[in-house]
Amino acid sequence: MSALTQTPATRSTAAGQDIGGTVQKYHWTWQGQTFAVAYETRGEGALVLLLPAFSTVSTRAEMRGLAEKLAAQYQVIALDWLGFGQSDRPPLDYQPAIYHQLLQDFVRDTFSTPIAVIAAGHAAGYVMQLAQQPGVFSRIVLVAPTWRGPLTVMGASKSVARMVRGLVRSPLVGQALYQANTTPAFLRLMYGRHVYVDKARLTPEFIAQKREITQQPGARFAPAAFVTGALDPVTNRADFLRLFQVSLPIMVIIGQQAPPASTAEMEAIASIPEIQTRKLPGTLGLHEEYAAEVAEVVLPFLSS
Repeated sequence: MSALTQTPATRSTAAGQDIGGTVQKYHWTWQGQTFAVAYETRGEGALVLLLPAFSTVSTRAEMRGLAEKLAAQYQVIALDWLGFGQSDRPPLDYQPAIYHQLLQDFVRDTFSTPIAVIAAGHAAGYVMQLAQQPGVFSRIVLVAPTWRGPLTVMGASKSVARMVRGLVRSPLVGQALYQANTTPAFLRLMYGRHVYVDKARLTPEFIAQKREITQQPGARFAPAAFVTGALDPVTNRADFLRLFQVSLPIMVIIGQQAPPASTAEMEAIASIPEIQTRKLPGTLGLHEEYAAEVAEVVLPFLSS
């Protein structure tokens, strides 16, 4: 269930946390509780929804470079997922059902016609599940799409993942574990391994902005669910690929330097007939690091 009550629009002023547009709050109700979900609009024209990847530092701001390029021709709307960015971060038991329903309700309440969508990382699975409903999306772009959380990729069992998630959610031990995994040094290591290719871009200022995202009240709950695989939209590759059996134009963008396990999943999608595939420089954060290159291949696709 949702409540379409929105705070007055305001110009974005939060450096490093925005796309340079107009910010509003979507008030969404889940199991009797209402939460504020931040989204931001920029540009004019046909509508394009931008969905950031799930991560410890997930925020709509990672879509800023792409939004800047698209806003010359389109009206872009970038969303902060519940539990991330500038949206509320309640201590929920985060699970796929929450994000399935949030995306469905937000799209239904915000748009009156089919829209184009550009989704990064784990957002891909949620988009493709909603795409099973006709008339929601007009075109879909998936940038470095994934469906397995980091611990799942590393081979952790479900019991180990649950244990880790429980520890991070606990009051004292959880806060300590979370802080250890969001230090500037750890964030820089993470980005250098599988998010950015050019380590020269990982300046102290850049890392400080990313760390600020992680230090908000309640910040550890949703990321803990993502990292431990609790937000994986499906449980196996076959189920993921079945989501692509839709009659919609779909483009998949693969990062040339993405980790082997992630690349294998992207290549499996690319092998599906009728799906357009592009390979660009970058790894799992290519939608942010190589936004101009992504926009260059996306713009013709959106207008074709």
